[in-house]
Amino acid sequence: MGNFISFSYEYFTFFVILKTFDVLVKKVLGHYDMIKLDFKKGGGLLPAIAQDHKTGKILMLAYMNEDSWLLTLKTREAHYWSRSRKEIWHKGETSGNIQIVKEVFVDCDYDTILIKIEQVGGAACHLGYESCFHNKIERNGEKSIVGEKIFNPDEVYKK
Repeated sequence: MGNFISFSYEYFTFFVILKTFDVLVKKVLGHYDMIKLDFKKGGGLLPAIAQDHKTGKILMLAYMNEDSWLLTLKTREAHYWSRSRKEIWHKGETSGNIQIVKEVFVDCDYDTILIKIEQVGGAACHLGYESCFHNKIERNGEKSIVGEKIFNPDEVYKK
């Protein structure tokens, strides 16, 4: 195979062309070593808030484990941990509505992640809305829907 090496980190095995090894270490492991998130506090998962980088609107809340955190830093696209499927989930992989990471913040306790993103396709919610927070609870306790559906989930996910 020529000038390739492989190494393992956590659950990943990397196959790297020797010339790009330093770049990979700086992009992935270097960022990770700069800040240590407290994944133990959340039982291996930390809440991750996705916020529109231009408007400031909160689009969704999901969870990240260490592997999805590293993938997000490496690819600059949001990856989360699916608690129902028990696997890493690349946001937008099925729908095409990926989240391009513009900035990453963590809170003062290093146990909550805020990613400012560009939402491709305009909808973060799997139900077709711009935001997962489209259910508004009125003062009388009744629910109203805020916003219009951007896509039909039955057509996008073909279930």
